[in-house]
Amino acid sequence: QVQLVESGGGLVQAGGSLRLSCAASGSTFNFNAMGWYRQAPGKQRELVATISTGGNTHYADSVKGRFTISRDTATNTVYLQMHSLKPEDTAVYYCKAVLVVWDYWGQGTQVTVSS
Repeated sequence: QVQLVESGGGLVQAGGSLRLSCAASGSTFNFNAMGWYRQAPGKQRELVATISTGGNTHYADSVKGRFTISRDTATNTVYLQMHSLKPEDTAVYYCKAVLVVWDYWGQGTQVTVSS
């Protein structure tokens, strides 16, 4: 049973930093792409950043230059380092891992940025 467990969310003031972690387990194979998505109240879930097995990254325009995604392939863990946080970054952040043709999601972690 594949499970993704996120951690690292919380409350931070604008301009602050947070680091999210997502540990994926239950697979003997390395996951393909892994990434972070977020969903703010009343809005659709949106992509934040993704990273491939080879380390290629992709970011939403709104977070470029402020967020950095990384992964530890050996432990199937993906990280999201967030700097210069803004109130509009407030959302539930979800980890996603792709294994062959299946998508797996974490339960989400709340990030709240106060102004």
